[in-house]
Amino acid sequence: MKYSQATDYALHAMLYLVAEAPDKPVSVQLLAEKLGVSQTYLSKMLTKLVKAGLIHSVSGANGGYKLKRNQDDISFLDVIQAIEGTTSLFECSFRHDSACLIQQVVTDAEQQMMHTLKSKKIADLVPHIPKP
Repeated sequence: MKYSQATDYALHAMLYLVAEAPDKPVSVQLLAEKLGVSQTYLSKMLTKLVKAGLIHSVSGANGGYKLKRNQDDISFLDVIQAIEGTTSLFECSFRHDSACLIQQVVTDAEQQMMHTLKSKKIADLVPHIPKP
């Protein structure tokens, strides 16, 4: 199981917004520079985060992206689902008369992982960011 590079970028972008600019807009140019990533690709991830209601776009000369929700409420799961979607990681390919036992095990594991990711907030990492 592997999350996409887009999810990696989105999680890092959200951590930057939470840690460095929770109340002010950050331009995509500055964010891309700070993260060392493509501005074009990052823009696509930010658009998905806007659609998910995690951040919003502020227009104007001093515009950019800023948090829409309280930073203490934004979980890893929120960001991951904004980028990856909400479909299950595993889907049984066989037709069974009763519930698939393999599907039950994998679904249970996914639910445990989702619970962990939902309980971990992006803001929880801020105190652990190394200071220059």
